[in-house]
Amino acid sequence: MRTYVLKRLGSSLLVMWGASLAAYAMIFAAPGDPAETILREQLAGQPTEQQVAQFRAEHGLDEPFPIQYLDWIGGAIQGDLGQSYYHERTVTDLLVSNLPATIELTGAALLLSLVVSIPAGIISAVHRDTGLDYLSQAGALLGISMPNFWLGYLLIIVVALPLRAVPTSGAGSHAHLLLPAITLGTGLTAVTTRLLRASLLETLQESYIRTARSKGLRERVVLYRHALRSALIPVVTVVGVQLAALLNGAVVVEVVFGRPGLGRLLVDAIFARDYPVVQGTVLLLAVVFVLTNTLVDLSYRYLDPRIDLEYTS
Repeated sequence: MRTYVLKRLGSSLLVMWGASLAAYAMIFAAPGDPAETILREQLAGQPTEQQVAQFRAEHGLDEPFPIQYLDWIGGAIQGDLGQSYYHERTVTDLLVSNLPATIELTGAALLLSLVVSIPAGIISAVHRDTGLDYLSQAGALLGISMPNFWLGYLLIIVVALPLRAVPTSGAGSHAHLLLPAITLGTGLTAVTTRLLRASLLETLQESYIRTARSKGLRERVVLYRHALRSALIPVVTVVGVQLAALLNGAVVVEVVFGRPGLGRLLVDAIFARDYPVVQGTVLLLAVVFVLTNTLVDLSYRYLDPRIDLEYTS
């Protein structure tokens, strides 16, 4: 177990390094000169060559790519992701101030998804080929088919504006969180429902389940104590991977509902060519993705002690 954990952590560090290099290289290769573009907007006119050269020197843009990257990644390791071109704040400060809003939205969407999808998946599997099963599968198919931005605007037009029961933009209360969480969590709810149904149906056909039933155990005990734990393994995998999708989806949802957060910060930084903020946000999302998948892998042994992590590695 210890060997597997060390190997997994080592590979995670390698992936995070690759993500940091890709994020920095893509921004570095972007067309146009950020110094000239930003100064043109700030000065409302064409900057002089001296002003452009001064801006590039102040932000290290006149150095070769390897030097720039090494300076940036060295600072990132120490928690310093550079200075925003527009805000008189560091990138780390901007990320820290916007991260709680995104975590709140993602956590609410994940909680809502699990509260709905796990009972729906169990009911659909237990009552296979009945009206409840067909209703559950139809709802899941509808949820998978709807893009986040379309569902968000639909909820605003159909629910928020006519009923005036919940706000359509902003943050600060549970009412502000309701529609964005539903919008962001619907896709994961649909995927988890379908996957749990399929996994549970397969697990219920296993020989150890038939053995448990032959011993006279109650069906509820067989279902929840024996079958569900094994059926949750692929669900945990998908939920862990989809957590990154939730963070990516938060970019769209935060813009649609006018919420603060990493998504809105990233979109604003892209349009403003605030490259240090873009690089820092992408790196943070990559780190969250890698760490989430690492925790998912390590959780397998808890869910099913039969899994030998040393062997599977």
